[in-house]
Amino acid sequence: LFLYYGLACLFADGMVEEFKRYGLPHFRRLIGALEVAGALGLLAGYLLPTLSFLSASGLSVLMLLGLAVRVKVRDSFFEMVPAAVLLLLNAFIAIQAFGQWA
Repeated sequence: LFLYYGLACLFADGMVEEFKRYGLPHFRRLIGALEVAGALGLLAGYLLPTLSFLSASGLSVLMLLGLAVRVKVRDSFFEMVPAAVLLLLNAFIAIQAFGQWA
């Protein structure tokens, strides 16, 4: 999911308008790159648990900030649900990976 949306942030024209709506047009490419890096880090985390922890933690922070932006632009509850679910899933992965890593 993060790989798909990360690539969309980097290459899809529709995301340009979405980031303008958020008031963050200059951060679109950075966020896309972070999402792609996080997705690849989660995949590589099967081999290196440290990468799972770092990637899931970073994606959790990204989703927390994304949720805050959704609140700021007054999106509906249903538009906020995906960010909230991804935040919780990544936080869970980070906690589990930390247990394996520590």
